[in-house]
Amino acid sequence: MTRLTKNSKILTTIIKAIQDKKGENIVSLDLRKIHEAVADFFVICEASTNTQVKAIADSVEHLVKETIGEAPYRHEGQQSAQWILIDYVNVVVHVMQPETRRFYKLEEMWSDAPMTSYES
Repeated sequence: MTRLTKNSKILTTIIKAIQDKKGENIVSLDLRKIHEAVADFFVICEASTNTQVKAIADSVEHLVKETIGEAPYRHEGQQSAQWILIDYVNVVVHVMQPETRRFYKLEEMWSDAPMTSYES
């Protein structure tokens, strides 16, 4: 039960950090019932510029560290800032530019996962 509580706390913290920096089209995918999934949750959002993608990613890392005391296991994509991935092991955050998101179609790839949308 601890793991679920921790996941839900990290999830709400991530969503807040994205909303604080005006991330758009925010969704979470619950992957817990999908055998091949690499995490329990994916959080996906988009931002229209490299600067905003980076600002959202920085906001997520800062707020999660400040609120929960957890640093990401790893992160990728900071250089190009088309798509930044922040991996908290059970929760993976994808901050993408709209065209990158349309190209990779993560929501379609994991379409059997329950999806929750959040206000931007």
